[in-house]
Amino acid sequence: MSDVSSVIDDLGREGEELDRLVAESGEERWALATPAPGWTVAHQIAHLAWTDRAALVAVTRPEAFAAEVEKALRSPGTWVDEAAREGAALPPARLLAEWRESRAALDRALREAPPGVRHPWFGPPMSTASMATARLMETWAHGLDVAETLGVPPTPSDRLRHIARLGFRTRDFAYAVHELPAPAEPFRVELVGPSGEVWTYGPDDAAQRVTGPALDFCLLVTQRAHRDDLGLRAEGPDADRWLDIAQAFAGPPGAGRPPKGATA
Repeated sequence: MSDVSSVIDDLGREGEELDRLVAESGEERWALATPAPGWTVAHQIAHLAWTDRAALVAVTRPEAFAAEVEKALRSPGTWVDEAAREGAALPPARLLAEWRESRAALDRALREAPPGVRHPWFGPPMSTASMATARLMETWAHGLDVAETLGVPPTPSDRLRHIARLGFRTRDFAYAVHELPAPAEPFRVELVGPSGEVWTYGPDDAAQRVTGPALDFCLLVTQRAHRDDLGLRAEGPDADRWLDIAQAFAGPPGAGRPPKGATA
């Protein structure tokens, strides 16, 4: 099985897991507020449906994707919320059906994409494997918000390896969106996956290092938890700085989550 097929398969499994969670909830629960300010469960699913459709355009009609970028540039601070709000206004059954349709269409498009092609996005262009990984990351992160809202403890899986690798590869991007120069020297990242396997990235003799649970690293780079609440350890000032600004998703710097126990 190729790396591309593996990540597309795992993207499908991640979507199916979240699908079951929301499908088994009563429609009234779609209106519950999630940890993302102003977003309900419906907003979370609407966002995934919209971004899956945008990814489908990027993969199948790259020349038309420029229109999506123009929308983002016209209202950079509100376009994500506006798209989520529009979808969240739909009846839950229809919204779920639309998300399922967009997921299925994107799955087919990713599998049929020619080898070596790069797809446009709101950040740098991405390979097919990277596009699938980005969609998996978003599905997992927003699924966490939904699971927390519905009181369902998440069960981490080794699908996190894709998100961890993306988090490592987007180090320089995180510095760029914060208008900071990226460190010249490479980092070493050593993470323990849910199954106990150790995942490593970067040269093993790097002085700047990050170690800890893979789940915690993925929570950090998707900004689903504050670093103070995570078991990550940084060695070196540059690695320590990275843990304050890490961001694996496209767009402007995210506000992140406050530490547990923080008062408003």
